Amino acid sequence: MYVRKAVITAAGLGTRLLPVTKEMPKEMLPLFTFTGKNIGLKPVIQIVFESLYECGFREFCFVVGRGKRILEDHFTPDVVSIRLLENRGLGNRAESLKKFYELVCNSKILFVNQPEPKGFGHAALCAEPFIGSEPFLLHAGDIAVLSEDNSHVTRLISTYVRFNADVAFLVEEVKDPREYGVVVGEPVGGLEHVLKVVDIVEKPEKPPSNLAVVAIYVFKPIVFDYLRRVRPDERGEVQLTAAIRLMIREGRRVYAVKLAVNEVRLDVGNPVRYWEALELSYRRAIKMFSARSCYA
Repeated sequence: MYVRKAVITAAGLGTRLLPVTKEMPKEMLPLFTFTGKNIGLKPVIQIVFESLYECGFREFCFVVGRGKRILEDHFTPDVVSIRLLENRGLGNRAESLKKFYELVCNSKILFVNQPEPKGFGHAALCAEPFIGSEPFLLHAGDIAVLSEDNSHVTRLISTYVRFNADVAFLVEEVKDPREYGVVVGEPVGGLEHVLKVVDIVEKPEKPPSNLAVVAIYVFKPIVFDYLRRVRPDERGEVQLTAAIRLMIREGRRVYAVKLAVNEVRLDVGNPVRYWEALELSYRRAIKMFSARSCYA
């Protein structure tokens, strides 16, 4: 695969989900999944990791904030817990853990600390030593997209490669895009799902379109130069959107890829979105369980 390295950010404070996130990172909040036998729960960051693994990624960098040791612990194989489950006759649950740990052991995983919460752009910049001179995928750890065979990731990467993009990212049509990065784009070569981005703005009061950024990107490493040039905002944060906007203004190739109607974005960024994500993930898990039962 042309893009081999993945960066998953999990450094935010999760202030909108306090007090739950005082000790537990929001990226560890559970969502419903169907594992092939049972409906269960997985942390959203595990869902992200597994989806990227299924797409062929084996090198991962997790950018974490201070006090998020629980994330590193989760991605550390725990033989004691497996034995305990097996001894108590909970073989199915032990098997699920074994499969997860097998993926972990087959991957190269690095944890990088972001000492202060200086924004999504700064978190990406913390991963530069891991990336070096290679293209990479950047994925926010508090969202997941559910699609058939992870088509959202493969379509994103194929668009990046096809157009020799400097950056390509996913977008979704939403009713109220004011809480997101919003893009303006032009259709490309008759492709309904691909746009050449001509502008991007972060959380606008008057959105120029209803296309909201889904925080999954593929970048050339040139983005790090732009992130260093971006001035921090009024909160002292380096915004990734500002770097992308600068890239557009300087003629870099920036493309947006629309989510398909059957692809579901799950977002745990605030209580309302998390509730919606729980409902959506539960409905999908039930649907998959029912479909399997019909053919059993």
